[in-house]
Amino acid sequence: MVLYGTAALALCMLVGMLIGEVLGVLLGVDANVGGVGFAMIMLVLVADWLRRKELLPKPTEQGMLFWGAMYIPIVIAMASTQNVAEAVDGGPMAIAAGLAALLAGAALVPVLSRIGGQSEPLPAMTEEEKQEA
Repeated sequence: MVLYGTAALALCMLVGMLIGEVLGVLLGVDANVGGVGFAMIMLVLVADWLRRKELLPKPTEQGMLFWGAMYIPIVIAMASTQNVAEAVDGGPMAIAAGLAALLAGAALVPVLSRIGGQSEPLPAMTEEEKQEA
């Protein structure tokens, strides 16, 4: 069953890369435009849909969670390295666009942190927990 989670991840990746390639061709760019992003969004949506329909056995879900947790940080790190290298080669406009996105994301942190309201504070640590830390 864990294998099915891996297969779902691979299928989402293939479809996402295909969408990214087609989008690159439509935009006239000789690159994959957002294929990894489309794949990850698709994986989240497919997993959520399967979970709601109760078609996602626990071992399959665990496989999807495991490979999703392993895969996403690695791909994002690789893509961000490429993006920085291309931005430096692309000149000041590419760097300005990247900085604008960074600043917009940082500005949205307080806004997003207000969504969902306040939660209960964590209970105080016991003496045993303090010694373990």
